[in-house]
Amino acid sequence: MRYTVIGGGVGCARFVLGLREHVRRAGGQDEIDVVVNTADDWWVSGLRISPDHDSLLYALAGVNDRDRGWGRADESERVARELAAWGAVPEWFTLGDLDLGAHIARTAWLRDGATVSDVYARLAARWKLGADLHPATDTEIDTHVHTTDGRRMHFQEWWVRHRAALPATRFEQTGIARATPSDGALRAIAEADVILLAPSNPVVSIGPILAVPGMRDALRAAPAPIVGVSGIIAGAVVRGMADACLAAIGVETSADAVARRYGARSAGGLLDGWLVDETDADVVGPLSEAGIRTRAVPLWLRDADSSAQVAADALALAADA
Repeated sequence: MRYTVIGGGVGCARFVLGLREHVRRAGGQDEIDVVVNTADDWWVSGLRISPDHDSLLYALAGVNDRDRGWGRADESERVARELAAWGAVPEWFTLGDLDLGAHIARTAWLRDGATVSDVYARLAARWKLGADLHPATDTEIDTHVHTTDGRRMHFQEWWVRHRAALPATRFEQTGIARATPSDGALRAIAEADVILLAPSNPVVSIGPILAVPGMRDALRAAPAPIVGVSGIIAGAVVRGMADACLAAIGVETSADAVARRYGARSAGGLLDGWLVDETDADVVGPLSEAGIRTRAVPLWLRDADSSAQVAADALALAADA
């Protein structure tokens, strides 16, 4: 079996870890592909930074900082302090020394003409990840946030510096109109036996993937069932500030509203199935009637056992969808 996950960031990383653990417990023969968001990438201090990809890379490699939830374990910040002394990096954005190694390698390869897909493969070759990572697109796209006070800033400034506290009116992915899905992403979607939307931020992680021209068509045409896992539990985000992103596009912070935003594939949307937490069991009936087969199970990804069980539940729902 081949499983393809769509997403990015820490929520996606935790879900893929659970899926990998489920595959290991089932005999280790299944394959995992991940189509990763690239729209929160940006240039800083002359380096190309890829937060969603790196969260997945480090987590799957087992070198991530589990306490902070991002970056490398046993990190130091000597170079960051030197960059700050020169005024060459925003004071609110810290680059760890080990993390800088990946950014420097990525930038050097890109400058030499490598594609983003090439860079993903080269970085992954260092570790045995148990999954293949593919950028949603090889085209450079960055997300900018428009705020209610008339400002326009890069997503990372809004997210990291302001902690999404500035009310946003919309999110703009520059360059996305000329983007195309990467070959690896299209192959992973077309050849999947099950496609899973990770419990990632639906607006700024999964949203930009779906906004790449041709990506929604590829998903709708895929023979595999598509099952999403809610990142909203009991009306609250599991991690991060997805509620601020949802508010900006006029969507309620609820498992029900996010599912309806994706839509039923039978009605021109994407979802065949939707996994919600037990606390949201009241939405199972209405969503199922709307064409999205929905099941309520424990969704907290607390450890290897609970994460593997969520992955197993998502696959079981796919088998019934």
